[in-house]
Amino acid sequence: MKALFAALLAALAAMASPALAQNWLGTVERTPVSHFVGNPDAPVTLTEYISYTCPHCREYELQGGEALKLVYVSKGDLRIEYRHAAANPVDITASMMARCGPADKFPGNHAALMAGQPQVNALRNLATKSQIDRWTNGDPAARRRAIASDLGLYAIFESRGYSVVDIDQCLADQALADRIVSAADADYEEKGVNATPSFAVNGTLLKDVHNWQALQAALAGPLSPRKATE
Repeated sequence: MKALFAALLAALAAMASPALAQNWLGTVERTPVSHFVGNPDAPVTLTEYISYTCPHCREYELQGGEALKLVYVSKGDLRIEYRHAAANPVDITASMMARCGPADKFPGNHAALMAGQPQVNALRNLATKSQIDRWTNGDPAARRRAIASDLGLYAIFESRGYSVVDIDQCLADQALADRIVSAADADYEEKGVNATPSFAVNGTLLKDVHNWQALQAALAGPLSPRKATE
């Protein structure tokens, strides 16, 4: 009886393993300026050009971003690259914080920043002159710490288990800040990314696609059942 039970468990494990292996949401690769989430061999790579202060980016996430991950990324048919805008000092600060910790923390950091965006933007709109001065003058790392403090970003990340020391170390990385700005400039100058969210499929920028409805239509061909299984 014990041998039969052990054999049954082994069979169930063998049946479960392929299903588990097909969920690619936990596969995260970090590059110097972006993160990839999903199967490295997926037939379709979707690049998202995002801003953590852009309400349209949050609207896209709520309308279709999560569904896209659950339906296509988890199965290995689609890989997503997240690239950051650097439209303002708050964007740069939030983008640096999104990269805090090991690569596999990024999806949760990204989701937390999008969820907290309304509160962050509300505080930003209420900022005093003295606060804005702190954000734009003096030592760059001190500016980013001021932004994180004034806009509640520390609280968002402390709720995710980060300490103030952890966050400050991330915000002190001037080389990272420079890479984010340089990459955003290159995306604008070389690829024509002039709005967020913007999207590219397999390296080709999608013209006039800045919301879920337009992206859904643009992906209908690349994510058709025939092409997803090729």
